[in-house]
Amino acid sequence: MQNITFVLLSFEGPDQYAHAGGLGTRVAGMSQALASMGFETHVFFIGDPELPGHEVSPDGRLHLHRWCQWISRYHPGGVYDGENGKLEDWTRSVPQWIESNLLRPIASAGGAVIVMAEEWHTAASVVALRQLLVRNGWQSHVKLLWNANNTFGFDRIDWAALRQSAAVSTVSKYMKHVLWRYGVDARVIPNGISESWLTQLDRRASLQLARATRGRITLAKVARWDPDKRWEMAVDAVAFTKRLLGTPLFLARGGTGQYGQTVIERARQRGLRLANVNWSGDGPDELIDAIQGALDADMLVLEGYLTESQRRVVFHTADAVLANSGIEPFGLVGLETMAVGGVALVGCTGEDYVTPGHDAVSLQSNDPREIVHHVNALTAQPDLSRRMRQAARATAARYTWQAVINRVLLPYLGELGVMASNGLNRHNGHALSGRPGPGNRWPARPVRRLHRAGSPREGMAPGRLCWPTPLGRGDSRTV
Repeated sequence: MQNITFVLLSFEGPDQYAHAGGLGTRVAGMSQALASMGFETHVFFIGDPELPGHEVSPDGRLHLHRWCQWISRYHPGGVYDGENGKLEDWTRSVPQWIESNLLRPIASAGGAVIVMAEEWHTAASVVALRQLLVRNGWQSHVKLLWNANNTFGFDRIDWAALRQSAAVSTVSKYMKHVLWRYGVDARVIPNGISESWLTQLDRRASLQLARATRGRITLAKVARWDPDKRWEMAVDAVAFTKRLLGTPLFLARGGTGQYGQTVIERARQRGLRLANVNWSGDGPDELIDAIQGALDADMLVLEGYLTESQRRVVFHTADAVLANSGIEPFGLVGLETMAVGGVALVGCTGEDYVTPGHDAVSLQSNDPREIVHHVNALTAQPDLSRRMRQAARATAARYTWQAVINRVLLPYLGELGVMASNGLNRHNGHALSGRPGPGNRWPARPVRRLHRAGSPREGMAPGRLCWPTPLGRGDSRTV
């Protein structure tokens, strides 16, 4: 067993300044989960320039390293404002800082470091870190993983160098197939959600929003303004709903981007009445008050930042959440909707967590009338909606970050030769040491016996495992 320190590298991160989409949510959730499981965790990201450069959680396990702050002060527009300058500074400085301040002392003490880098911005950093490991002889102490959440920037990656430097993972089977085109056979490690998504909902706020929208067919969509998110399909579906089923209320949060104007213009052309909604405050009450002041419109463009507590109420209360992307590497909004017992209408690319018709609706076309059909069925059959909402919560419980780490990430690290000893098993509260905690007996299961290489089969490296059944002409595959 080894003491493990996790180092996460990502442009996006926990700060609102660093949050542009699902990547920021992923990094925040995964880092918090790792720290809560007992692992010392360091997150390097393009943080808010007005917050501390190095912030440590009260228990000392979670370290936030806000990078490029001196550049961000000149670029108040968020993480990707001034992107190229930040990337140059990041690639030049992050690997050297990690080498001196983390890798050297941890390797000297016999510990292990898992570096998990996200997206194309960090690919060059990973290659540089690999060169530093080789130069210092730390390969046995440090494992490098690089994760693809999207295809953004794939044309800027040196794939040959990245393949030689790190193990590659991705978030869904869809993305695994995409990476095959680049000569990479990635391991799928799905996204997770914070356990807070499964906690008791703010019932008072949910009832308040439900009363405010009574008699309306309430649809919601939270996604960046991007054609891949099929916003125009969603707008057309709302227009069809208005014409065929009743009075819709479309809650739309798209963020920034020129494409938003295209979506808004299409809504006007389809005869929808629009209103822009602004609010201040992080709680559901402020958002609901703002919505109540604009209920004369068919489509409310939500211009503020939606906090987790606000999204939870919206996703639960809506008749359906349109997570209908045409290309979706994973689909975090769909999973979040399911976690609060909402009805998610998702696409059919990276949403591996969905069982269509059981816990969510999987849209099979870009025809807006398909959305209208499912919305009509859900509103006309309350039992169908209720069963789907219940099943959705059960599914989402299998995708908390703690569950994903225990079920997928830690076993994969074991394959790479790293055994965790300082994580806390969230299911029984005891260290991941291979033993159940008191009063928690594991059920008996069949044992698949493996021969130790070097004992029955001579000439193989001692300590490696080989399957007892030959896989080819009298030989066995080592694992």
